[in-house]
Amino acid sequence: MSVDTTTFKGQCFCGAVTIEVTGDPVGAGYCHCANCRSWSAGPVNAFTLWPPEAVEVTQGEEHIGEYHNNERSYREWCKLCGGHLLTRHPQWSLVDVYAATIPDFPFTAGVHVNYESTVLPMKDGLPKLKDFPEELGGSGETLPE
Repeated sequence: MSVDTTTFKGQCFCGAVTIEVTGDPVGAGYCHCANCRSWSAGPVNAFTLWPPEAVEVTQGEEHIGEYHNNERSYREWCKLCGGHLLTRHPQWSLVDVYAATIPDFPFTAGVHVNYESTVLPMKDGLPKLKDFPEELGGSGETLPE
């Protein structure tokens, strides 16, 4: 049995904080919720989900700030430049490393979550979940494009 040791490097906007993700993500897609839109300052947030052990801060941990909007999302950023890094989801044992944080990662979305809140409808053939998948506590209900 082989172990995937593919590693992708990322950083905050100024480069003071660097991270690495190793292996394959658990999932990737787009979140349309108001919190992610506000945090990313965009109409949609591209996410990649990883097991916590696959994500490592390799430099600048002392520069990381963290905000707990709720018990599901612990958002982290660089205190020097304000560049967003990731969101820890302790209830799900997952870490969302924003796709833009790891630019060489071959991002391929598989789903839209919280599509009921979208402000940017996207016709791309991917499943559009009203909220979250059932296994993450959502309804699992899909919406039409």
